[in-house]
Amino acid sequence: MPRFAANLTMMFNEVPFMQRFEQAAGQGFEAVEYLFPYAFDTEEVARELKRHDLKQVLFNLPAGDWEAGERGLAALPGREREFRDSVETAIRYARALNCPRVHAMAGVAGEGADIQTMQDTYLDNIRFAARRLQEEGITLLLEPINSRDMPGYFLNYQHEAHEIIETLGEPNVQVQMDFYHTQIMEGDIWKTFEEYREGVGHIQIAGVPERHEPDTGEVNYAWLFEQLDRAGFEGWLGCEYKPRSDTAAGLGWFASWRRG
Repeated sequence: MPRFAANLTMMFNEVPFMQRFEQAAGQGFEAVEYLFPYAFDTEEVARELKRHDLKQVLFNLPAGDWEAGERGLAALPGREREFRDSVETAIRYARALNCPRVHAMAGVAGEGADIQTMQDTYLDNIRFAARRLQEEGITLLLEPINSRDMPGYFLNYQHEAHEIIETLGEPNVQVQMDFYHTQIMEGDIWKTFEEYREGVGHIQIAGVPERHEPDTGEVNYAWLFEQLDRAGFEGWLGCEYKPRSDTAAGLGWFASWRRG
């Protein structure tokens, strides 16, 4: 049966971040994910997880200067030391929160960027991160992101991410397959999932094209959830969508899947 994680960066924004854990648990979610935990104390976050019997299933490595438009460091030449430091920061949080997987954002190619140099940098950084995280028993995820929402992002297609995994040969690297990004860039979500299933470690969902609840738009999520259930997918589905209005009011789609 598919298991759903509330993305606390996007959902339950009606209340401050530290109160969103209670909101998610109250709506029947078993787990949470979010972009970044680094603005908060590890003990404080761990306390909320324990208090509400929630699992922490995913967060991102530090991604550079987010407010300035940076979207990751892994493919950025000259930022290798910063990237390696970000791995250690993520490990500290993952230990405290008992989080089994983290995502390394690749970064945006600037104007005139040397793509081959970025590719070499990316492979070197991901290899380093994978081996360091393997020591901690943590899985590293790579996520293709659509070029409409994030122009210039270094990794856009499912095949690119899986080819990188094959090239590296590191056992703890998998793909974070966001069905929203997949639909925008290539469509044919289910057949794409079937092709790459063995390398998919985490799924995220949102309606297309406006990134609202997975009950609207051009993707038949009710059918996809049934397919995942029949296929025995045991990973988590991160609800990385922007609620149309009040988060709880938009959870009708979740009624048949919620905890309890």
